[in-house]
Amino acid sequence: MKKIAILTGAGISAESGIQTFRDADGLWNNHRVEDVASPEGWRKNRELVLDFYNQRRQQLKQVVPNQAHHLVKQLEEHFEVQIITQNIDDLHERAGSQNVLHIHGELNKMCSSLNRKLSYDCFDDIKIGDKATDGSQLRPDIVWFGEDVPLYPIAVELVAQADIFMVIGTSLQVYPAANLLNFIKNDAQLIIINPYHDGGNYGGRAIYVKEKATTGMQKVFDVLVKEAK
Repeated sequence: MKKIAILTGAGISAESGIQTFRDADGLWNNHRVEDVASPEGWRKNRELVLDFYNQRRQQLKQVVPNQAHHLVKQLEEHFEVQIITQNIDDLHERAGSQNVLHIHGELNKMCSSLNRKLSYDCFDDIKIGDKATDGSQLRPDIVWFGEDVPLYPIAVELVAQADIFMVIGTSLQVYPAANLLNFIKNDAQLIIINPYHDGGNYGGRAIYVKEKATTGMQKVFDVLVKEAK
């Protein structure tokens, strides 16, 4: 089986009703990103940050995976599939995908505010006073702006091994995730699904599908599966 690595971003989950991380006005649900997704925001107002992610966690329970998530899962019948997602939701897992690497963390996990390795499942609200086993305040297990991305080296290895690298629903503006394209094998196929993508600068090697995630993924799925048979 050929190996496919798939980088997914906010665009694949938007069609399930999850708001994109950063809109054109630089706000996220009327909050400045710096206030709710940075270490500085956490130090300034922990209650605001916890409430923000508590709301995101509750909203996640109201949505379901869309056709793009299910098609990514169905690729496993024909390829060895590894998902690298910038999304903090669990829609890939709920669609049945087996191999999902969350490089920006997971909404349904929480961790110590002193030691990110102390991580726990979290499906309800985190409150001020909730403590990790080391006695520190629990926080969302999310990689905020300005923080290290500990799983990035694993993502690099997965991309370097892939025969096909697919990008779905991300503008490739968030780093270091956008740098993953620099680690594609010379003979690997590059496919980018994004209705707003301007073409980028990938030496003409990329196949661009200027469609939203569901319709674009259906077109790519049909071609890849046909070629695999």
